[in-house]
Amino acid sequence: MPTTDLHGLTLSTASPVAAQALNHALLGYLQYRADGPRRLAPLLAADPDFGLAHVLKGYFQMLGFNAANLPGARDALDTARRLSANATWRERAHINALERWVAGDIDGSLRVWEDILDQHPLDVLAFRLHHFQAFWHGRPDLMGAQADAAHRRWSPQLPGWPTLLACRCFAHEELGHYAIAEAAGREAIALAPGDLWAAHGVAHVMEMQGRHDEGIAWLTGLESNWEGGNNLVHHLWWHRGLYHFERRELAEVLALYDRRFRDLKSQLTQANPDLYIDVQNAASMLFRLERQGVDVGDRWIELADKAEARIGDFQSAFTVPHWMMALAAAKRREAAGRAIQSMRDHVERGDGANVAFVRDCVLPISEAILARAEGQPDRACDLMRPALNGMHRLGGSHAQQDVLAQLFLDCAMAAGRKDDVRLILDRAAATYGAPPQTRVSYAGAAQWMA
Repeated sequence: MPTTDLHGLTLSTASPVAAQALNHALLGYLQYRADGPRRLAPLLAADPDFGLAHVLKGYFQMLGFNAANLPGARDALDTARRLSANATWRERAHINALERWVAGDIDGSLRVWEDILDQHPLDVLAFRLHHFQAFWHGRPDLMGAQADAAHRRWSPQLPGWPTLLACRCFAHEELGHYAIAEAAGREAIALAPGDLWAAHGVAHVMEMQGRHDEGIAWLTGLESNWEGGNNLVHHLWWHRGLYHFERRELAEVLALYDRRFRDLKSQLTQANPDLYIDVQNAASMLFRLERQGVDVGDRWIELADKAEARIGDFQSAFTVPHWMMALAAAKRREAAGRAIQSMRDHVERGDGANVAFVRDCVLPISEAILARAEGQPDRACDLMRPALNGMHRLGGSHAQQDVLAQLFLDCAMAAGRKDDVRLILDRAAATYGAPPQTRVSYAGAAQWMA
């Protein structure tokens, strides 16, 4: 009897135990379980010659957006190639997607996953990885298209249905379709109260609509379902911090920073102390707080230490400016210079991950961060302004990207450049659908322009 995955797609392993272990690992990934990567060991033990198991191992290495994981991903890729002569077309296509990802060809990976979904619309692994990469490379249009296609083709009986609804929620939130997004997210939570991505998607809707009290209540009401979740739990706490920030409860934001989303003593943080999403949470919130005159003490130091260790790592383009914020805030000028040079070298080599994004956005934004720290706001504006229109391609949500808009706004005000201040205020009003003076990070600029 043939073995199948969660959604009934044929697997090339003859071992029912391996098939069951694969599905357990897939569920761990889809449900953001902290033990997700550890679920690989039983899978590989059940059938060491199962090529797709090694592809999944490679995917899990790449999901960390850490250059230190590349050798392990390449080893998994080589093993998968060697073992997959008799694999299905779908499984061999996953090898192709992993190969492109390891090589830094993200567009190529996206196309392969789209090809898989054309032939096998129920492939939940291709669907979820496509959603992940489309998000982190600024393509909400692709996220929305695949989520809507799956919504038409899948059924509520499938184990991945809550995952689909959560992805549809977030995709439509980023597209500005808030009613569709919230309905999908709430439906997912009704089916799976512990679905972190669905909780996250609805939290984004509430952030974009200025529903801060509702947002706090939403996350507080779901918190009891997050036991065993991975670092996305930290990001949910960061979202709660944003709500308190907009209510000007800045002491509560700092308390959440220390006890929740940047608790250095927690098992999640200690297991993965420099995970990209955690770094983004921490650096962007410290930056926001300092702009409001809050003394954040020595909190930048541990981030700067980790930033120095990650110089030259461009697996996550959006994280790099956050590393630079830490280096600049901690006055690590020599390290910041080395980081800038590593970006120039990466662009000159012209291969590897995110070269075009580093050239067009990451480098000028990082140089602007450093110029701002050195008291050169005019130069910072000149460096960063050409990157503004393409900045969304670095990935990150509207709420996450907002910190880069605030960076430019801060420099424009310091340089007395009213046209640039007006540009950012207009963009903020269009993005959030609310007057800038109603938002903490923009109120001062709106008053300054009045």
